[in-house]
Amino acid sequence: MALPILSLALPSETGRVLSIQSHTVQGYVGNKSAVFPLQLLGYDVDPINSVQFSSHTGCPTFKGQVLNGQQLWDLIEGLEANNFLYYTHLLTGYIGSVSFLETVLQVVHKLRSVNPKLMYVCDPVMGDEGKLYVPEELVSVYRERVVPVASMLTPNQFEAELLTGFRITSERDGLEACNILHAAGPSKVVITGVHIGESLLLIGSHKKSKGQHPEQFKIVIRKIPALFAGTGDLITALLLGWSNKYPDNLDKASELAVSSLQALLQRTVSDYKSAGFDPQSSSLDIRLIQSQDDIRSPQVNYKAEIYN
Repeated sequence: MALPILSLALPSETGRVLSIQSHTVQGYVGNKSAVFPLQLLGYDVDPINSVQFSSHTGCPTFKGQVLNGQQLWDLIEGLEANNFLYYTHLLTGYIGSVSFLETVLQVVHKLRSVNPKLMYVCDPVMGDEGKLYVPEELVSVYRERVVPVASMLTPNQFEAELLTGFRITSERDGLEACNILHAAGPSKVVITGVHIGESLLLIGSHKKSKGQHPEQFKIVIRKIPALFAGTGDLITALLLGWSNKYPDNLDKASELAVSSLQALLQRTVSDYKSAGFDPQSSSLDIRLIQSQDDIRSPQVNYKAEIYN
């Protein structure tokens, strides 16, 4: 008689991440952009692909399949049946429908019933530069139901404005948007791209305890004259990875994440130029595999400036 198979996911010294994001056969966006860097930083990562497309949706043509909420829940039930539901982190990125996002909320509740200390890192992907690219009804679900249960939130400037109803036209506005989001739930907020005049900033805020003012900082980022796919997914993964290693120093984690990303983008532009391609002519695939040393051991060339 065959012996039963023992179901056991060995503990990870660093962490075990469930990453629910998109997947593309070609190119590095969604899980393709997030899983490998987290593995390089020492994490066990279990990806669930919310979509499987031939390429990212910015390409002239793409084909593939979309996972619905019930199919997501089927995967969670399968993990639960084998006692595989212990995760230290949940990471979510692009989600295209209200029903799927509502199922993600059920996943958060289920994972926290197994590990109450679960860190939920949410990139509320909704749009950029004034343009929505998800159904409008997702905005209220994120604002009213997702933000309150997130541990870390990583919106861009437009998404932070959608979530707060607060227009960001200055550094002070960015800090106030962080305060509004803290009041709604997450203890860590990083607005990943704030355009103030000619400057591009990352603005971070860490509220370590109730009643205390959050520790807030900015990192001035050098603009690179090119368009890239997958950078938002990558920076959120790097912020998860480094902030877990430095849980009390979101500024240090952000320095490492930004420095990694900028080195990778510089390599991407350089490689395309070497191949005789104009980097400004179309969206570039990031050189993720070629930049693994910059991910694992970044040289910190971008420093945080702490607000007093």
